[in-house]
Amino acid sequence: MNDPRNPHHPKIDRSTFLRACAGGLLGSGLLLRTSSTASAASDAERGAALEVTKMGDLTGPGLTTRFRMEATDLGIPARTPDGRLLFVFGDSFENAVVGGGWWRSPTALYSTTTDPNHGIEWSGAVGGEAAQQLWPYDHDNPVFTTVLPSDVITIGDTMYLHAMVNNGLGNVVWTEIWRSDDSGATWQHTGAHFDADLHGGLFQLLTWAEGDDGYVYVYSTAFTRSRPIILHRVPAAAITDPAAYEPWGYLDGAWGWGRPPTPVLEGAFGEMCLRPIDGKWALTWFNAGDYRIDGIIADTPTSNLYTAHRRTLIHGGRWGEEDDSHVAQLYGGYIIPGSTLEDLHLTVSQWNTEHNWPYKVMHHRVRGFGT
Repeated sequence: MNDPRNPHHPKIDRSTFLRACAGGLLGSGLLLRTSSTASAASDAERGAALEVTKMGDLTGPGLTTRFRMEATDLGIPARTPDGRLLFVFGDSFENAVVGGGWWRSPTALYSTTTDPNHGIEWSGAVGGEAAQQLWPYDHDNPVFTTVLPSDVITIGDTMYLHAMVNNGLGNVVWTEIWRSDDSGATWQHTGAHFDADLHGGLFQLLTWAEGDDGYVYVYSTAFTRSRPIILHRVPAAAITDPAAYEPWGYLDGAWGWGRPPTPVLEGAFGEMCLRPIDGKWALTWFNAGDYRIDGIIADTPTSNLYTAHRRTLIHGGRWGEEDDSHVAQLYGGYIIPGSTLEDLHLTVSQWNTEHNWPYKVMHHRVRGFGT
């Protein structure tokens, strides 16, 4: 794959991008490599077996038909200021096939579910009866093709959404932050803009969470599913000020804030989700190098992630050979509010790139992650 920092980097079609991340089982291997942290994961996996249950599909015919979005992915969840759940989706299409009808991104659905153990039910869509694009723009315009959500966070009475502006998947042209002051019903640009080549491209796809110290902590990587993660912090009150983001780096034999950012964990990172849970910090992500969704539990965002508690949560699998803990062409892996370390709930995406269906979001429950 060409370097995405190259301005002449060609657009990558949707199927090529995901197929490249599905590992050797799908025969492409463009981004497949053995993760340098695989041995650490293997050590952690010697613990008690996880109990993984597929709770059900969240999107698709009969589930999201009334919102005119039968095909969609991601489903990044957050608690809204008014107490509901908001799930933010990526490229969404009216019919049950990628490219099928009305195209929007990002979109979002509400749920009044209070206990994920009982499943997730939709109560409405942002935009009314049909799920509308969160802000207006034309897809496949001369500058970019689509805008994809990276992560969403609620701070006080405001929600913030980090989004990647893409000219073909895997080719980010810039990223930006949007805000909502009405629990996700309407969104406004904050003016925050980040260049695609910031920190060598490692500040494109991010996840963030607020600590109890007034800071928001941010893990980020490139949107290529092939590179490591770096760490920043930003005062919660300054989340829309790019100059306020302070990197965590290793220099002169010690780690510290304000130093050039140093990767905190090597690997082939895709979609990520960082959330404080039960007094710890949980990080889940699509491990493209090993074709699975992994999770880490750390004491703090600056903990040594190489020695932190780590488990494989859901494995990649072959079509026709799936079960609750093995999913063909999986990605995503976002933590649903209401989760605990011992009872973790995730939104997991699946896309059959050969047939362009299924292309959907599912709900999986993982018990024993913290053990």
